[in-house]
Amino acid sequence: MLSKKRDFAEIIPLSALKENNLEPLEEAVGRFLPESIHFYPDDQITDRSERFLASEIVREKITRQLGAELPYSVAVEIEEFKREGKTLHISALVLVEREGQKKIMIGDKGERMRRIGQEARADMERLFDSKIMLRLWVKVKRGWADSDRALKSSV
Repeated sequence: MLSKKRDFAEIIPLSALKENNLEPLEEAVGRFLPESIHFYPDDQITDRSERFLASEIVREKITRQLGAELPYSVAVEIEEFKREGKTLHISALVLVEREGQKKIMIGDKGERMRRIGQEARADMERLFDSKIMLRLWVKVKRGWADSDRALKSSV
């Protein structure tokens, strides 16, 4: 029925849930992809900076801790990122829109922020293969999402 509606290169019925026909799909995709040179070394996992990766790790931990409480109201800005010997010192500013969001972010006696920092630090130590000294601050900054600096730091 589908082949009569359009001129498809191939039709492969599959179920990702039941893992049916995944191999024929991979083979078909491989046949249609053009061969090309490698643009990046095999061991390069991203074209993003370490600063960006650090901010994304903190943002991920915040999202996991807070779920839907602060869905799009948080930005992470890396203020310091410097190596001293075998230690990487990272200072990050967590921006929220309102004072109430700051209280949610920090948690009772700073417990939520402490947990976010511990989890982010553990991931960063694995990623950067370094001891990490991570300092996090929460700041209320109304309209941060409209700020050029905040937008550039998330790119």
